[in-house]
Amino acid sequence: MLNKVPEITIYFWIIKILATTVGETAADFLNVNLHLGLTGTSIVMGMLLLAFLVVQIRVNKYIPWIYWVTVVLLSIFGTLLTDNLVDNFSVTLQTTTTLFSVALIATFVCWYLSEKTLSIHSIYTAQRELFYWAAILFTFALGTAAGDLAAEGLQLGYATSTLIFGGLIALVTFAYYAFKANAIAAFWIAYILTRPFGASCGDLLSQSTANGGLGLGTVGTSAFFLLTILALVAYLTVAHRQGISTRGDMT
Repeated sequence: MLNKVPEITIYFWIIKILATTVGETAADFLNVNLHLGLTGTSIVMGMLLLAFLVVQIRVNKYIPWIYWVTVVLLSIFGTLLTDNLVDNFSVTLQTTTTLFSVALIATFVCWYLSEKTLSIHSIYTAQRELFYWAAILFTFALGTAAGDLAAEGLQLGYATSTLIFGGLIALVTFAYYAFKANAIAAFWIAYILTRPFGASCGDLLSQSTANGGLGLGTVGTSAFFLLTILALVAYLTVAHRQGISTRGDMT
């Protein structure tokens, strides 16, 4: 098996942030606008996610559109995990943030003890890929909880939360390039932070002005970001098939 995940380029980070924003707005759109409710939305998205995970794991190489559809679905489902715990089971945002932090750390520990590495440049066995997707799911759920905790629980607001998480991402990037911070640690810290950053961005754009947002709505915000993701994934698919380098190196 060849490595099953993409190169870590500028395109990777752009699509990742767009996907996290879509996860926040699309979950709200399906839940509220289409009146599926949290339970109905969770069932539908869970079935779609399971189907694409099976396809992703069964293919023996990186295929851009399959990989990124799986990421978008994981983003939506991760949001729904947090929303279900908070809205349906009255679990506090502090507790959900702690719970998913512990789950993510446990995933990393088990992954490292089993494989002796957390590098995403060596995802070429089914076991490593399962650890990878479990970590991705928990980063999405954790990011949603942390983003909501900062913006709503601590009443920082969506704009302030976006600036805080964006600043932390910039700090990690600076540490990596300026001080040669460990590449694997820098990647996963940045990956975790992009989720609350994207969630805060999604809420900032979609929520009403009365709630501290810009009032663009979940429909317009989700559609815009999905179209942008589709365009970038289409480009990467063509480039991948033609062997064109897409490295604006951001490893």
